[in-house]
Amino acid sequence: MSTPARKATEACDFCNADVGESHQHLMHLATRKLECVCDACALLLDGQHQKYRRVPRRVRFLREFNMTDEQWNSFNVPIGMAFFSYNSAGNRITATYVSPAGPVESQLTFELWDELASTNAPIRTMEPDVEGLLVYRVGNSREHFIIPIDECFKLIAIIRLKWRGLSGGTEVWAEIGRFLDELKRRSL
Repeated sequence: MSTPARKATEACDFCNADVGESHQHLMHLATRKLECVCDACALLLDGQHQKYRRVPRRVRFLREFNMTDEQWNSFNVPIGMAFFSYNSAGNRITATYVSPAGPVESQLTFELWDELASTNAPIRTMEPDVEGLLVYRVGNSREHFIIPIDECFKLIAIIRLKWRGLSGGTEVWAEIGRFLDELKRRSL
């Protein structure tokens, strides 16, 4: 007689309490690791001695965002999709673009970032370490979002799991489209 398989549930990385599929995260600032947490631990540990920072849940679709092709090209991102974030421990702005092999990170100059921020006030309000500017410039699309950093990593996971062949295949582009539509639905 076999025992029925138990459903695997996610647990808080600190107190081991069950957390739902849509749970909160804390960023460990020194290691840049995301920790899955229950609501109580998220409140308790957020900012504790500046070791952790709580990842926000807000999503902002930036309809009025201005980025010229020249500005985009100056970031030297070889594909039409990347996210940008500020790493407070390293005091740097990074551009992370996604590939089937995983994330590729490159450092930006503050001059390039400041130029973009001078015409796009919302990015000056991004929370360090835990929010990213997602830029999507594939084909004729020009979409920009400020999203939680865990959503940036979720996009990376989608691409790594679904990419097929040289161009990705129709499945990955459909998944990316659904991901972007969901971000728009959730946006403030």
